Amino acid sequence: MTTDLHGRTERLELSDQSLRDFEAVVLDATPDGIVVNRSAFYPGGGGQPADHGVLIWQGVETRVVGVRKGDDLYLIPAEGDPIPPVGTVVRAAVEDERRSALMRTHSGLHVLCGVVFRDFRCPVTGGNMEPSMSREQQTVGIARMDFNLPEVPPGFKQSIEDACNAEIRADRRIDVRVLPRSEAFAIPDIIRTATNLIPDSVTDVRIVDITGLDTQADGGTHVASTAQIGQLRVAKVESKGRGFRRVRVEICD
Repeated sequence: MTTDLHGRTERLELSDQSLRDFEAVVLDATPDGIVVNRSAFYPGGGGQPADHGVLIWQGVETRVVGVRKGDDLYLIPAEGDPIPPVGTVVRAAVEDERRSALMRTHSGLHVLCGVVFRDFRCPVTGGNMEPSMSREQQTVGIARMDFNLPEVPPGFKQSIEDACNAEIRADRRIDVRVLPRSEAFAIPDIIRTATNLIPDSVTDVRIVDITGLDTQADGGTHVASTAQIGQLRVAKVESKGRGFRRVRVEICD
């Protein structure tokens, strides 16, 4: 299966991360999930939650409150919302504020990953992100990233925050490309997690490259340059067991 196809659905967001609205044809539909032939809804993965949005059809609106991966890609309708019949042409819209916040946050985590790997050579052991539910202090996203870091150096929290914001201000370009598996895995340190999470069945690997800082395999959505991230604030560094540190960050305007 190619990287831009999941079941019967062409994944538009992988090639155009700015896309927020599109037309599609309903291939299957139940209250448990709606399958369309093409979609720009990110289905979630790599710590990035799925998109929300709406489907509009025949003067009716169906809210999309999640996406589920299976043999097909299923858009999850809000409970009680009408379900479009098979064959219906729908106009779909991805919720822009949520997606944009997640793109900024995901790119911010890649900057954090790049800085910690460059300066401390620590692999990532996990991560997660959410759009901020509060606009206090202009925070748009909250996230955490876990590292295999046996000892926390003095001044670690402030030093990585300063280094991340320096890279953000540098306005580094963020490029996305797809490479054959063998070519992708020939790139040094392309897998930044402690464990390789890419199944053997994947023949084409999507690469996200922050020019001059970080290159890694990733399936999520990102902004076009680091300057679009905003500001990264390191809220806390926690110990999560022997050798494992959790870095909690906020992405701010």
